[in-house]
This record gives sequence, structure tokens and C-alpha cells, in this order.
Amino acid sequence: MGSSASLRPGERPAAVRVLLVDDDDVVRDMLADYLRGEGLVVASLGRPAEVHAELSRSPPDVIVLDLVMPGEDGLSVMRAIRRRSDVPIIIMTSRDQLIDRVVGLEAGADDYLCKPAHPRELLARIRTVLRRGRQARSVPEDREPEEVLRFEGFELYRLQRRLVGPDGREVPLTASEFDLLLAFVLHPGRPLERERLMDLLRGPGWAANDRSIDQQVSRLRRKIETDQQKPTLIKAIRGVGYLFSAAVTRHLMA
Repeated sequence: MGSSASLRPGERPAAVRVLLVDDDDVVRDMLADYLRGEGLVVASLGRPAEVHAELSRSPPDVIVLDLVMPGEDGLSVMRAIRRRSDVPIIIMTSRDQLIDRVVGLEAGADDYLCKPAHPRELLARIRTVLRRGRQARSVPEDREPEEVLRFEGFELYRLQRRLVGPDGREVPLTASEFDLLLAFVLHPGRPLERERLMDLLRGPGWAANDRSIDQQVSRLRRKIETDQQKPTLIKAIRGVGYLFSAAVTRHLMA
């Protein structure tokens, strides 16, 4: 996504690009018209088979994806996207059971919106995931210095929203995974209840549930733990929640 940080005088920031995928023509057109009226650039698709070609042709800043579609279902599409990109994904579906939310988050969604969804709420969700997402971050040189949080050979770049592993390679994280890791790294050695983690991730008012947090922790462990079955960094505290056990040092980069 374009950033106003590198714009020259007189230039306008690039519009947010949204890929809207829903087989319901009426819903899709209504939402697309509203988002375009708010200044977003929207590509709308009715078939999941078209998604992969669209991603290659015009990468979006955020994807709004229905789960229930003909042919390849939304979860399968999302898993395929996650293998190639960390673009923010908002699930929008008529499935409103807890298990559906859990499965969606586990598959890599950054947010979950139940139908019927008001266009204004969708716009608010889009803006929220972009604020949290890596693609919405670009730090100009004349602003605050980058803060690097180091633990067990890892380097977490807070403003750039990226994680570098002990081998020097970047560890790909979704927006949700980055926010969860940041919450842990900012509170090392302190037990965090699941409700507290949800507040740190989404803000007060979100309904936390044990399984959704557990699934997100499981996804993060796959990327930072040497042995996910015997985690040493993110430890479960029975009856409480989780504790980040690594020592963390904080450094400022000019």
C-alpha cells in the first residue's frame, strides 16, 4: 500500500486496494459501491478460482473473503494465500459459530465479520487491520527511531513490524501473529490471562475465548519455537494463560 511518508509536495497518498470475494452479487456490489464511495479501490470477484490470478495481477492491501462459495471454499483459498503472502484477510461469512471463528483464525485470518455486515463496520475493520498490518507501516527517517526487541537470538522490529530469526532470515508473520508476539515480548516473565491478551490484541470489548487464543498461540509457536511440543519461549500456565519466559532487551536504532 502506498504511504504518504515518501510523497512529494502536491502528491496524494495511494488509495487502499481491496479485493472483495463473495459469490452473492447483491452483497458484493453493495459493499463495493460503498467502499468506492469512501475512496477505496475495489476489485470484486464472485468465484474463488479467480482469486489467485487477481493476486498476481494486482496485489491488494487487504482481502475481504467469504467462506461459503461454490467450488473451492474460502478456507482453502485463504490457506493458499497465506503460503505466498501476509496480506491482511478479513473473513466475512454467514457462519457465526465459535468453531468457525476459531478455524478461520487458525487458517490465517486477521479478523472475522458475520453477515449481514454493515458497510460502515466493514470499512472500520479494514482500517483497523491496515493500521495493524505490516503493509500499512512505513516509517520515515525523520520520525522516532526504530525500537528493536531482542530475545533468544531473535530481533523484533517494532515500527517496521518484522521479525528476524537467529539465522538472520526474516520470519514471515501475519498481522495477528506479530501483535500477539509483541504483546508477549512487551510483558516478559509476566503471566498473561487470555482475556488480557485479547485486550492487548483487539482492545477492550472483544469477547475472548480460550480456544481462539490457544489457536493463535499455537500458530505463533510453529514459527518461533524449536520444538512446538516442548515450548520454551511461550509457556502455558494452567488455569491462567501464558507466560513469555525469554529475557528481552530493548534497543533504539537511529
